[in-house]
Amino acid sequence: MPNKNDFEKVFARLKSVLQPYAKKMDVAQDTEMYYLLNTRHIMKNKQPLCFGGVRLGKAYVSFYLMSVYAAPDLLKSMSPELKKRMQGKSCFTFKEVDEKSLKELAQLTKAGAARFSDGKFIDGLRKLQSAGSKH
Repeated sequence: MPNKNDFEKVFARLKSVLQPYAKKMDVAQDTEMYYLLNTRHIMKNKQPLCFGGVRLGKAYVSFYLMSVYAAPDLLKSMSPELKKRMQGKSCFTFKEVDEKSLKELAQLTKAGAARFSDGKFIDGLRKLQSAGSKH
């Protein structure tokens, strides 16, 4: 069974990847188990656009990065090592601190933050959201 202390270290390290963006975004949750960061863009559903989060689970620590779901082209140059950590379209899982993967994830997060701060990109997401709600 994984060591809870190791997961706490992984959680803290993953949280540190998101924290530089907190000044320009809103921290929606910050507990020992969950850290959630929302952009200040309000979508058509009147909810803020989620940027990312970290969740301490029982089997691993999850890192969510919504910009890679909205802009999958950000993943084109992803290493096979980081790709192995993906679950679904925007979640990466860690059981231990892996500096190489964390460094790459930090670069991906930076690229995602740039994309989510682009007004034209966000307008495009809102249009997609509107089109999806009409079906």
